[in-house]
Amino acid sequence: MTDVEDEINSPSHYNEGSKETIDFIEDGMSTDEFGGYLKGNILKYVCRYRYKHREDPVKDLLKAHWYLVKLIDFTKKGSNYEK
Repeated sequence: MTDVEDEINSPSHYNEGSKETIDFIEDGMSTDEFGGYLKGNILKYVCRYRYKHREDPVKDLLKAHWYLVKLIDFTKKGSNYEK
């Protein structure tokens, strides 16, 4: 499961620059936009988990979980994101 976790939590193609891609995205969005981005990704991964990786549908569920944890942490730190 370690390989899958690395693909989910820190894919190498997301770490090519000096900043991880998710941090770059957050810096370029308002609080509401970034909260919506996280929520949209949760929905995307949950809705397609049975179709994209038919050989291993858990990958998309783990990715949805990653975004959910990120949204929870983002909300806890006072984002005021309410939708």
